[in-house]
Amino acid sequence: MSRTAAQARPTYSIPQQAARLCTLLFLSMLLMVRPAFAQSILRDAETETYLEEIAAPLAEAAGLSPGALEIVLVQDNSINAFVAGGQRIYIHTGLIETADSANEVQGVIAHELGHIIGGHVIRFEDGARPAMGISLLSLIAGIGMALAGAPDAGMATMMMGQQVAMSNFLSYSRTQESVADASGARFLSMAGITGKGSVNFFKKLQTYEFRLGRTTENSYATTHPMSGERAAVLEDTYRADAAWDAPLNAKWEAGFGLVKAKLRGFIQDPNKTLAQYPASDTRPSAYYARAYAYHKWKFVEQAEAEARALIALDPTNPYYHELLGQILLESGKPVEALGPLRTATQLSGNHPLIATLFGFALIATEDSAMLPEAESVLRASVAVDGENPDAWKQLGIIYTSKNDLPRAALAGAEHHILRGEPALALRDADAAMAGLPEYSADWIRAQDIKLTAENQIRAARDNDRRNR
Repeated sequence: MSRTAAQARPTYSIPQQAARLCTLLFLSMLLMVRPAFAQSILRDAETETYLEEIAAPLAEAAGLSPGALEIVLVQDNSINAFVAGGQRIYIHTGLIETADSANEVQGVIAHELGHIIGGHVIRFEDGARPAMGISLLSLIAGIGMALAGAPDAGMATMMMGQQVAMSNFLSYSRTQESVADASGARFLSMAGITGKGSVNFFKKLQTYEFRLGRTTENSYATTHPMSGERAAVLEDTYRADAAWDAPLNAKWEAGFGLVKAKLRGFIQDPNKTLAQYPASDTRPSAYYARAYAYHKWKFVEQAEAEARALIALDPTNPYYHELLGQILLESGKPVEALGPLRTATQLSGNHPLIATLFGFALIATEDSAMLPEAESVLRASVAVDGENPDAWKQLGIIYTSKNDLPRAALAGAEHHILRGEPALALRDADAAMAGLPEYSADWIRAQDIKLTAENQIRAARDNDRRNR
């Protein structure tokens, strides 16, 4: 095609082509370094409470308000943790599986707190913008050379520009990681927590990198400094700190064994779990893991026996009663589940996740006399944790049974917006607004959900148009 023919019917002008190509290339680069959000979030009262407990002294050292930090568990086998804005840390289940102690997990949390305090997510564009500029200039220059009759030189210029842009961006990212490492070390020190776990975990990552064929030779082609480099730098820092020889917290370490066993039992194939925790193992963590393994196999009697063995060890532990109640409820025994779940709710101080399970059991009895208590329990649950879609779904069932259709629709809207279903949330929000008193608190909430759903639908449509 000659230049004249190309100019006769352009789809984009040359600057538009350059900008569009630059954007596509740079977005592909960003996908390499930003975490994915397609994984499942795991909610568990004991695990969330535990992670918040071991993170609390670190959050305080970082200057966060009590209870401000939220730890979210992501079901993903990769060894990873990340922040994505706000004061929320996402931890992959693969990281919990790889760690051997609570202290190792605390090292990861301290590092991620460094990102939060440093505002690294907010400043992401500070590193992206200069790289984008380099990409755009190199593309325009390369296209100009190609149009001037030097296509090979033009392509070389464009590729070199992309390489420089990527190098600059990765350098910026590695700097952020190093800052987060230093901040994390400071938070551990201020909290009086040893950095041995942090060093040990980096050494585990180094072994993992070796298995993947990554070495320190290509560290400049990554978003993070290589783990061997980080471990060496941090170990010197930690050894000089007074907290280096601080003893591990026995309560936290015991709790880690329980949480890890619970997670294994829930996620793993039961055969693997039972091999790791044979019947001869009488530790609480083993009872936990086996209970979940048998429950997955629908071996109800065996699962119940393991849960009751836990309760016999510690009748005041709310999570053991929760486990027994869950096994009974999910085995089609809602009436039998009420006792342990009521006890678990009381012992846990009405933890919203446990209370939601209790409310579900009350509804599952199909006894209308249970509905007032179920409504009370569930309303208290969403007042504390309004981001639990299951609680809203159960409330919707109760409102429907009372023929309170506007509030049933509002509960449905809450449920669907939390599940990422904006079209269904919009439908229910409109239905709720049509039946609720105008400008009442519930009507305003329905309007908020409606606006959020409309924005999500619009953003999805815009994204689809851009990707065509």
